[in-house]
Order: sequence, then structure tokens, then C-alpha cells
Amino acid sequence: MALIAAGVLGWVIYHYAYDHFAQAAADQKPPKPVNINDVLKATVTALTLIGAVLAGLYAYRKQLLAEGDAHRADASQLADRYTTAAEQLGHDQAAVRLAGVYALVRLADDWAEQRQVCIDVLCAYLRMPYEPDHTAQGHKAGEREVRQTIIRVIRDHLQDPEARTAWCRNNFNFTGAVFDGGSFSTSHFQGTVHFGGAWFTGGTVDFDRATFSGGTVSFADATFSGGTVHFRLSTFSGSTVYFDRATFSGGTVNFTRAAFSGGTVNFTRAAFSGGTISFGGAAFSGGTVDFNRATFSGMASFFGATFSGGTVNFGGATFTDGTVNFGDATFSGGTVNFTRAAFSGGTVNFRDATFNGSTVNFRNATFNGSGVSFGAAFLGGTVDFGDATFNRGRVNFNSATFSGTVFEWGPLPVPAGA
Repeated sequence: MALIAAGVLGWVIYHYAYDHFAQAAADQKPPKPVNINDVLKATVTALTLIGAVLAGLYAYRKQLLAEGDAHRADASQLADRYTTAAEQLGHDQAAVRLAGVYALVRLADDWAEQRQVCIDVLCAYLRMPYEPDHTAQGHKAGEREVRQTIIRVIRDHLQDPEARTAWCRNNFNFTGAVFDGGSFSTSHFQGTVHFGGAWFTGGTVDFDRATFSGGTVSFADATFSGGTVHFRLSTFSGSTVYFDRATFSGGTVNFTRAAFSGGTVNFTRAAFSGGTISFGGAAFSGGTVDFNRATFSGMASFFGATFSGGTVNFGGATFTDGTVNFGDATFSGGTVNFTRAAFSGGTVNFRDATFNGSTVNFRNATFNGSGVSFGAAFLGGTVDFGDATFNRGRVNFNSATFSGTVFEWGPLPVPAGA
């Protein structure tokens, strides 16, 4: 069939070429006969070009078929590797589970299409029931090392967003996981990370110098019982961090010298009972920290923090023997809101703070034996106590400096010592 097709094509080309050369010869004066050699050369040249094009198309199709076969073979091999790694993760011996962790990590690096699936399996392992106390029933020997290894390899893949094997844009689900240590320091989170309902017990989880850009990190309903979570020198640019309904009972969350630019940290209905949260030296530029209806019987420190257009909201919060410290903080255009907050024995400290065009709002707040101190502060903004209720409470402005300060007291007289 190929020979017949080639013969027919050659015959068509020959006659087309002959007609062309015959017309050219007839147009000459005097007319000349057709040179058969020229017709044959043109025919052979055309057939050669057509043959080359067809050969190229055939080779290209053959290559595509070969690549498809190779891709299917690779996919089958990767699927086998996935099955093996998953089986190793479920093994009784810790050493085999460790081998499964490293096998799954290598698979995630090699299999970009299913990288998120591999990450989901590692996260699912951390969500499995875990007893950190080695003396308690249900504790598994070597399990902590396996879990710490998973955290470590995740961190290693979050260091360079431009790396070929980076996991920075992937999502991580640690919902309900138990953490008794681990480091995510200097990591770059650009996806969604869930720590909702997680337990931080006794150890230290480190997010120092981490970068959260545009994604979401949720610690909603998490419990911090004696553990420590560090976000020191971390950067939040347009990201949202949720601590909604989180419980801090003796634990510490540290945002010292963190930078918030346009992002939001939300502690709505969080409960602080003996725990500590620190934003010492943090910089808020347009961002929001929201403690709406939170409960404090511990320490929240914003000592030395800088607020330039940002907002800290304690609206409806309850302070019972707790302390909120804004000592030495600088407010330039930002707002601190304590609207409808209730203080019973607690203290809010603005000593040595500087207010330049900022607003501190205690409207409708209730003070029962509590104190607010602006001692040695520089007040150049607005302080609003409109409709606030004082029952043995005290507002202290000792040694404060007033420069164009606007006070709003509503129907109340100015308290003694103001």
C-alpha cells in the first residue's frame, strides 16, 4: 500500500512538474522542448521533502507513544512506592516506621502530582492518638522520635519557596494532633495550616522567624497546657492566624518582635488561665489583634510593641486578676479597644507608653477593684472612658505628659488623680 501510494504521488507530482516546465518552455521565443531531466529532478526533490516530513511525523508520534508508556510505567512504580511506604508507617516497630517516613518524603519529592497526598499522609500520622508520657499506659516506644522526624522533614521542605521540592504552597492539617515539641523555625507558609483542636503539652513548638504570607494558620480550639509556642521574629504579611476559643492554662505563646503588616491574629473567646502571651517588641502596621470576649486570668504583654495604624481589640473581654501590659509601647494612629470589657481585680498598664494620634477606648467598660495605669505615658491622642463604670477601680495618670490629649468621660466626673 505504501509503494502504491508513493507511486501515485510520484505520478501526480511528475505530471504537475511536466506541465509547469512545458508552459515555461512554450512561453520562450522561439519555443523549446521540455527538458525531461529537469522534470525528473523536480519530482525526486518533491518526493524527498514529503518523505522527510512524513518520517519526522512518524518519529514524533513514536516518541509520544514511548513517553506515554514510560510515564505510565513511572506512575505504576510511584504507586508501588506509595503502597510500600504507607505499609511501613503502620508497622509495629519504630525503626520501620521511620523508614516509611523517609520513603514517603522521597516519594513526595519525586511525584509532584501527588505531593499533597503524601503530605496528607504524614499529617494524618501526627493526628493519630499519641501518649507523650512514657510512664502512661498506651505509650509506644520510639513513637516520639518518629513524630519529631515528621515535623523535622516538613520544616526542611518549607525553607526555600523557590526550590523544586518546596512544600511552602501546600496545605497541612494537624487538627487534633498532640505536640510535645518540634521546630518549624524559618519556615515559609503560603498555604493553609490547621492546628485546630491540637494539644501542646509540656514541650516547645518553634515558629521563630517563620513567614506567613497570604495563607491561613488556625489554632482554633487548641489547648496550651504547660507547653510553649514561639513565633519570635516571625512575619505575618496579609495572613490570618486564628486562636479562636483556644485555652491557655499555664502555657506560653510568644510573638516577641514579630511583624504584622495587614494580617490578623484572632483570639476571640480564648481563655487565659495562668498562661502567658507575649507580643513584646512586635510591630503592627495596619494589622489587627482581636481578643473579643476573651477571658484573662493570666498575663498578656505588649511591652515595647509598635502600633502604626493597627488595631488591638479587647471588646467584651473579661479580666479577673490578669494583667495586660502595654508598657513602653508606641501608638501612632492605631486603636486599642476595651469597649464593654470587664475588669475585676486585673490591671491594664500603659506606663511609659507613647500615643501620637492614637485612640484608647474604654467606653462602657466596667472596673471592679481594677486599675488602669498611664503613669509616665505621653498622651497625644484620644482616651475615651465614655459611660464606663468604676466600682473601687482607679485610673492612674501619675507623671504622664499631655499634648493635645482628648478625654471622653461621658456622664462621669474625672476620677481623682487624673
